[in-house]
Amino acid sequence: MPSVRRVSHEFLERQGLTTVFGNPGSNELPFLAGLPDGFRYVLGLHEGAVVGMADGYAQATGRPVLVNLHAASGSGNAMGALTNAVASRTPLVVVAGQQVRPAIGPEANLASVDAPALMKPLVGWAAEPACAGDVPRALAQAVFEARLQRRPTYLSVPYDDWSADVDDNALAVLDRRVLRAAVPGGEQRRWLVEQVASARRPVLVLGGDIDSAGRFDDAVRLAERLGGPVWAAPSQFRLPFPNRHPLFRGVLPAGIAPVSAAFEGHDLVLVLGAPVFRYHEHLPGRYLPEGTRLIQVTEDASAAARAPMGEALVADPGAVIDVLLEALGAADRPAGPYRPVPEPLTAEGPALHPEQVFAALREEMPEDTAYVVESTSTNAAWWRQTDLRRQGSYYFPAAGGLGFGLPGAVGVAMAQPGRPVVGVIGDGSANYGITALWTAAQHRVPLTVVLLRNGAYGALRWFGGLLGVPDAPGLDIPGLDFTRIAEGYGVRAQHVGSVAELRAALAETPEHPRLIQVDTALTTPS
Repeated sequence: MPSVRRVSHEFLERQGLTTVFGNPGSNELPFLAGLPDGFRYVLGLHEGAVVGMADGYAQATGRPVLVNLHAASGSGNAMGALTNAVASRTPLVVVAGQQVRPAIGPEANLASVDAPALMKPLVGWAAEPACAGDVPRALAQAVFEARLQRRPTYLSVPYDDWSADVDDNALAVLDRRVLRAAVPGGEQRRWLVEQVASARRPVLVLGGDIDSAGRFDDAVRLAERLGGPVWAAPSQFRLPFPNRHPLFRGVLPAGIAPVSAAFEGHDLVLVLGAPVFRYHEHLPGRYLPEGTRLIQVTEDASAAARAPMGEALVADPGAVIDVLLEALGAADRPAGPYRPVPEPLTAEGPALHPEQVFAALREEMPEDTAYVVESTSTNAAWWRQTDLRRQGSYYFPAAGGLGFGLPGAVGVAMAQPGRPVVGVIGDGSANYGITALWTAAQHRVPLTVVLLRNGAYGALRWFGGLLGVPDAPGLDIPGLDFTRIAEGYGVRAQHVGSVAELRAALAETPEHPRLIQVDTALTTPS
């Protein structure tokens, strides 16, 4: 009879989940035994970095990815990073080890008591099979739930289950497929086209799901046909539209009142591939201006259900774009030239202004470069200086949880070895995922990390002003030299002190990971 392990490995292989990001403990070793030759195990030195790398890899490939973690302690370490994966709707399949069943009730060491409850309600689905024979089916459900919900799932498996025998019925899982069609029906299609076509002044709001689904260029065609302004949804984790396009107005502010103000004078707000809305700052007001309607199109049924206003259609936003383009036809006139980039601001003293750094990146790096950004205090400078016109050009921690940037950049670079990838990382953020540098070195990932060192948690200083607490402690982080840290992990590193040095460094094409540290002036997110 085949073993649980053999059937599970074969199922994962057939589903294409052959890259495993993990940090194993004793409970996980039986699952990892005898991995087929086609599997690749990517070791991370901390569970948060493991999930961040898997998150970036899954976003860049658009496919579910397997994550292997230890029981309660290891899974707990990963939960902060999982918040980003949940917010970006990344299909991660987390398989964690568990003590043998007789040891769970007495709470033996390394047992995870009620393991599924540990991860709920964070993940989209969590379970621990009731018996060894159910492990292959439960693993299949974890994969299909992650794919259908586009959200992480979690499966806890007692470690002796993997060597148990299963009967022939378990083999039925190997040929399973679960497909989904989410095209609006005839009546829904007519209603939506009528609402959009009859709008006098529509405004388009695009979410990160548009870029995740590969609909970046299609969104441009729809926007140019509608002819109205385009915003990115608040708390954006992917860029769904070229940021210097003449119709683009930027990322919506993350407060109720300023979002409503942005929609003033528009009769229809069409939201594609985003929640309505992921507010951040508490700036109360009316959700929408008087006379403004909102229609949300999303595959995420939960996001549609919890929205506080508007009408929602649960459907594939890409399919809706196709419907609208077919019904509305081509644009009447060209959208016009892209907006020019302003001259970068400069700083007093030896430190560079972040705009100078981003201008150098824009001019020295190839146009198809993918940027993984985790430098929140330089947000305004970033959008002033960048010119991103390609799909998959921008990744950001979706839930705002620090520690995604460095690992996420490693994952994106591993997923797209033929595309230049740059991690733009603040010194405050870098410490949360610094161990990812070791993984990058071990796998010889051709990644460029630009480390912006300003010696402070700059975004928190800005928030301190907003919240009336300018004297809060713990906001300075002096004395960090990331070149020495990187070299300790096996990554080539250099410190640059001028724009000329930075440009010369960026002009080199890396074959292995490298870190470029540059001192920058303290700026604010907006």
